[in-house]
Amino acid sequence: VILMSHLGRIKENHDKENNSLKVVAIRLGELLNKDIIFSYSTRGKELEEKINNLNNGDVLLMENTRFEDLNGKLESLNDIELGKYWASLGDIFINDAFGTCHRAHASNVGIASNLESGIGFLVEEEFNKLNLAIINPKRPYAVILGGAKVSDKIGVIKNLVNICDYILIGGGMSYTFLKAMGYNIGKSLVDIDSIDFCKEILDKYKNKIYLPIDSIV
Repeated sequence: VILMSHLGRIKENHDKENNSLKVVAIRLGELLNKDIIFSYSTRGKELEEKINNLNNGDVLLMENTRFEDLNGKLESLNDIELGKYWASLGDIFINDAFGTCHRAHASNVGIASNLESGIGFLVEEEFNKLNLAIINPKRPYAVILGGAKVSDKIGVIKNLVNICDYILIGGGMSYTFLKAMGYNIGKSLVDIDSIDFCKEILDKYKNKIYLPIDSIV
């Protein structure tokens, strides 16, 4: 088994210091009660040799896939060649990272485009719960949305606003909606590119959208 994941945002070399997956390998070894083989490389000779020497039942964890972003955001921008390379290392690809399914990275979309693929148990569970909530929801049906950027949730909002009775928006993204309403949000997080979208949603569905009424300064 070859495990891959990203951690944090890697923009400069010093970002690698606190975002290595080596600590994950150690903890995973404790949970599985076995040695986890760790590759400090995300491609190349070291990684390939360790993969070629794997025996049945062995687990290898590869270093943070976003370390490839230092070469021109190859991971985050779904570089075609990187996706093909990672796909060449395995026989089948299983995506069990529900929280990153919406991101077109080389480590998910890139690999899945070049290798037979499926979903893991966590993704399956989340998918089934979403289906149940969308197809036959109990009323009143309220959706709670958070996160940093509105742009990450535009598709979700557009679809759910027609199904649900209320959308409660919190977290960093709430300030973009408040900014769209004309409030002074100081130095709070704001997704400038999504303000027009927020205005449109607030105008069309003002009786469905609920925003925080206070903040900690």
